[in-house]
Amino acid sequence: MPSFDICCLETEPELNSNVVSINVGGRIFQTTKQTLTQAGPKSLLYRLAETGSDRFVDRDPDQFSLLLSLLRSGTLPSKVKDFDLRDLIEESRFYGVESLLTSSLSDPSHLDAFSLRKSSELPLNGRDTPSAIASTPFGSLHVSHGSKITSFDWSLTRKSTILTQFTAIDSLLAISPDIAAAGATDFSGLQILDLQKGRVKQVLNWENATRSGSTVQAIGSSGKLLFTSFESCRRNSNSILVYDMNTLNPVIEIARNEIFGADLDSAIPATKLRWVSGYGLLMASGSHSGLSGVSGNIKFWDIRSGNVAFELKEKVDCFADVCVSDNMNVLFKVGVSSGEVFNADLRCLGTVNNDANDNNNPWMCVENRRKVVNGKKEGLGCKIESHGNQVFCSKGGDIELWSEVAAGSEGRLKGRVFRKNVMGRVKAMGGLKVTNLAFGGNKMFVTRKDQQAVEVWQGSTRGL
Repeated sequence: MPSFDICCLETEPELNSNVVSINVGGRIFQTTKQTLTQAGPKSLLYRLAETGSDRFVDRDPDQFSLLLSLLRSGTLPSKVKDFDLRDLIEESRFYGVESLLTSSLSDPSHLDAFSLRKSSELPLNGRDTPSAIASTPFGSLHVSHGSKITSFDWSLTRKSTILTQFTAIDSLLAISPDIAAAGATDFSGLQILDLQKGRVKQVLNWENATRSGSTVQAIGSSGKLLFTSFESCRRNSNSILVYDMNTLNPVIEIARNEIFGADLDSAIPATKLRWVSGYGLLMASGSHSGLSGVSGNIKFWDIRSGNVAFELKEKVDCFADVCVSDNMNVLFKVGVSSGEVFNADLRCLGTVNNDANDNNNPWMCVENRRKVVNGKKEGLGCKIESHGNQVFCSKGGDIELWSEVAAGSEGRLKGRVFRKNVMGRVKAMGGLKVTNLAFGGNKMFVTRKDQQAVEVWQGSTRGL
């Protein structure tokens, strides 16, 4: 609890015992006990509500008036734009209501995809460009660059950097504002890092058949569970391990493959893991580039049984990247050869033959006209991520925003129409290739090739 100056004032008893008068910096504020208790039992304001006499608090009354409005209505008044955010955050910490301020200013439900604009850049120390980024639901951000991880708090006003044991970090997951999971394709073990203290809390390893080290290919989570895709250092086996997020004890091992001969399918480790909460399934995708082109698979695992619920085998225009939208019941990919965005209805995947050469191929191109594949890998390096009811796809230096338009199709995917909005045009953004997309709070975070910074994209913010 922060220190504060508080004095009892001898006054006449309140006519209404529910009304509380507070003198903040010489200005009298009147409110109700119910309003003050909204701050939570550990806050100073809750203690003020419990006392039977008036109180004096030696703090800025103008800042207090903003926080009192937040308690009353759940939102900040428009005049908050005239105040410095850092000062307001410090006041909220003093009164113990920072969590309420966070919810008001960085609520994920307030992200307006169509009004997103680049608002600022977060510079990184050193010469290394970001290799991975990860954010918490309310906007705390972790960025790996070289052997370092730089973290920003939800307001992006506090910054800290730690040095890790990795040469470079390929996979990063934000477990909390102070804890992250990190792994690399050339370093054995998944490390759970305490970013505040700058130390390794725990290392998770997979014991494969050859008893060699195991590198991390991808990380994912469901909130309660932690998923990690491992590959043996000899690259002759791979697996996905499921851990309890609280205890970090292993729960189940799925997708274990021991590679024999030229069995290409089993040789592909999962390089992207996403939890599909609406179906209770784990999406695991991976691809391989060979003499015959790029091939891959997308599997949806039932972690309770350890079995595959359904699978897509990719041979024709395999995915460069893939994502799943729980809200829309749709799987999206960007084709590595065509560079086009495709979608597949999750409700239909278990009822069709998922061979890419079959007439029942579930993929539908969202464009009105398909490009002719000319042998070039137009989609190589493209990223695709879903957020809410929108899908964001990077192509070179541009970011496309896809949203569904109602078409009265009785729910069948072939009647569904998607509209494209281009966001980061070369003329405006300099044309640097997008390397990562992430969402946290009401913001989108973007990194670009050869850029030692993270772009912050934000729409209209309530109050600020």
